[in-house]
Amino acid sequence: MTKSVAGELAGLEVPVERGCPFAPPPAYERLREQAPISKVRLAGGGEAWWVSGHEEGRAVLADPRFSSDKRKEGWPLFTLDAATLRQLRSQPPLMLSMDGAEHAAARRAVIGEFTVRRLAALRPRIQDIVDHFIDDMLATDQRPVDLVQALSLPVPSLVICELLGVPYADHDFFQSRTSMLVRRASAEERRQAFAELRAYIDDLITRKESEPGDDLFSRQIARQRQTGALDHASLVSLAFLLLTAGHETTANMISLGVVGLLSHPEQLALVRADPGRTPAAVEELLRYFTIADGVASRLATEDVEIAGVSIKAGQGVIVSMLSANWDPAVFEDPAELDVERGARHHLAFGFGPHQCLGQNLARMELQIVFDTLFRRIPALRLAVPVEDVPFKHDAVIYGAHELPVTW
Repeated sequence: MTKSVAGELAGLEVPVERGCPFAPPPAYERLREQAPISKVRLAGGGEAWWVSGHEEGRAVLADPRFSSDKRKEGWPLFTLDAATLRQLRSQPPLMLSMDGAEHAAARRAVIGEFTVRRLAALRPRIQDIVDHFIDDMLATDQRPVDLVQALSLPVPSLVICELLGVPYADHDFFQSRTSMLVRRASAEERRQAFAELRAYIDDLITRKESEPGDDLFSRQIARQRQTGALDHASLVSLAFLLLTAGHETTANMISLGVVGLLSHPEQLALVRADPGRTPAAVEELLRYFTIADGVASRLATEDVEIAGVSIKAGQGVIVSMLSANWDPAVFEDPAELDVERGARHHLAFGFGPHQCLGQNLARMELQIVFDTLFRRIPALRLAVPVEDVPFKHDAVIYGAHELPVTW
């Protein structure tokens, strides 16, 4: 029976910076080995249970007794400060902050937009977008090129804009505000970014209510009107979630995936030799980097026992998906990047009812980008040593601020 450790391990404060771009913090391994469920201090104040094992993490994320509702008192302040949390609570909840029937209804209303069949119809357009930005890279005489600005960020931004019906001309605005939200910036900066982005989306939904188009937001408006339940505020919350989550995470995974493959040339050679390996390579890169570590916060709504540890009602719980994805009990030699591993049971997209809505879109974008980039620019290489790449140690969503490449 696993028992929590209340002594020295309880003194750990999270979040902890990764340090090495290719590995979790050493403290994660220690916690996972000695107590997969243990108490930690939160930099934002208070304590919470830290879940670092794969089996234990899945158990928490699948258990309805652990709430995702940030409106509940006692919510663990891991990725949010208290002021930003109050700001979120002043608005209709995001889908990520809903439970039970409320969450199921909200997810059901939009899940049809993200089916494998529907997204497959987008593949030719995504391929065109990727080719366009690579054309621009190849046309420039300047070296090195910042891959973040040249490819990683614009590809998912343009894709999500076209899917949602957001003017791509506004990408600088929403990218900068989203970046501020996921950085560990000052509370005031985050509150301002939140307010400005929410106001922008509010205006966008208002315009689509009077001038609908052929896009996800317009279809949601039409669906609500058919049911006689038009809810402008809830549409703004939905739009806020899809726009911010729909580009930031994929953009960071493109950059990190390129770093990972260029830093492991034998793995890149396997993918180049057989593009049929790319889907498995994407899953392994998602596991290996797990960019959204710690975002799976929960609050126990009743007393629950997980792996022999008693978690009381009202206590906060944080699942470290990065630690879980490096659990050697599930992934043999987790520190090895192995594109033939077949790691689709990773937790990079979460688990349970709140598993990432857009995961199929992200997978498709990553597959197209990696296949196309390394085919069209076979001599691609990092222009600086990997230790000189400015990784996002200051952000909730891990990635690279810049990625200088050349060929």
